[in-house]
Amino acid sequence: MIPIKPVTPGNGASSTKDAPAASTDVASAFLKPGMLHLGALPPLALYVHFPWCVRKCPYCDFNSHEVTGGFPEEDYLAALRADLEQAMPLIWGRRIYTIFIGGGTPSLMSAAGLDRLLSDIRTLLPLDGAVEITMEANPGTFEADKFKSYRESGVNRLSIGIQSFNIRHLQALGRIHDDNEARKAVEIAQANFDNFNLDLMYALPSQTLEEARRDVQAAIGFTPPHLSLYHLTLEPNTYFAKHPPVVPDDDASAEMQDMIEELTVAAGYEHYEVSAYAQPGRQARHNLNYWQFGDYLGIGAGAHSKISFPHRIVRQMRYKQPKAYMEHVQAGRPAQEEFEVGRNDLGFEFMLNALRLTNGFEANLFAERTGLTLNVIEKALNAAEAKGLLYRDYKIIKPTELGRRFLNDLQQMFLN
Repeated sequence: MIPIKPVTPGNGASSTKDAPAASTDVASAFLKPGMLHLGALPPLALYVHFPWCVRKCPYCDFNSHEVTGGFPEEDYLAALRADLEQAMPLIWGRRIYTIFIGGGTPSLMSAAGLDRLLSDIRTLLPLDGAVEITMEANPGTFEADKFKSYRESGVNRLSIGIQSFNIRHLQALGRIHDDNEARKAVEIAQANFDNFNLDLMYALPSQTLEEARRDVQAAIGFTPPHLSLYHLTLEPNTYFAKHPPVVPDDDASAEMQDMIEELTVAAGYEHYEVSAYAQPGRQARHNLNYWQFGDYLGIGAGAHSKISFPHRIVRQMRYKQPKAYMEHVQAGRPAQEEFEVGRNDLGFEFMLNALRLTNGFEANLFAERTGLTLNVIEKALNAAEAKGLLYRDYKIIKPTELGRRFLNDLQQMFLN
């Protein structure tokens, strides 16, 4: 459950390479009058990226780097604190409602390292009293004492990358854990956390419908508060893209999706987002903030940010290579790219996110989060409604069942 990648700036977006780190002068410039008028700023989340993992999985296109001979934990934690300090003028006085520590494999961090990270965050930022703090973890890194320490440090939600309970499929995916370690990891999570998520993938190489069913049943059997069920995609610039495995065809994948819907509904889970299923009241608050076009500050190698100001919305991306990131933080310039989102792109960016929600969004949220009126996307709304892809009334806008099935087509209708 890693933050979505922002859309590449289009018409009207100004971009700066090698942008300087945030300062009071930069923040003052962002506060000047501009093209938008936001009546209130959206909720703010914090994303922390940990870029190392034991092994790069063949399907993974996230910014992760294999550990070879260890990793510089102390130096990286110092860089994260410095990055956060430099970014503070951009978010001065704003409360943090959720924190997500993603990767990579953040559970490679020592218990002392995680405690230091959260202590630094608490020292520098005002946190909501009910802040959700999620940490990603992979089964091959689970140690009972370490995860108990994580909980004591303040992590109150785990997201566990199970992917499958089938040893053959785990091997095909390049995972470092086996099926027994996967089950042991969930048991350790259950013993220390009352809120956790299980990540599973389906439409795996040579996977049958019955094998996918057993995976989902095994996951549901642990009664996790939240499930993320992802269709395997062969992303560009991955090993699988260069050496494609044999995967189930579209008809077989559709059967798996229908099976997942049937099993999760029967077990009391709400399918509230494209790949997310939750028990009542257990939706992932951090991810909901993305889909509702909220704000997030991203620190760490390759992290993305979206930050709103009264008259503009700004995106940033940190340097991706850990060494380069730490060097640029030390030089006071952690952001490799920084740009103001163009007026012509805001409607598409909002709808790209909000249409992922099964129940859609309240119509007035569009103006609240973009500073624009619905009139700017009225033509696309009418066209989508005419094709049966979208439902709307005076209060709610949401994809229909047909729209959810052809979500990419629906989203593309709002591009410029």
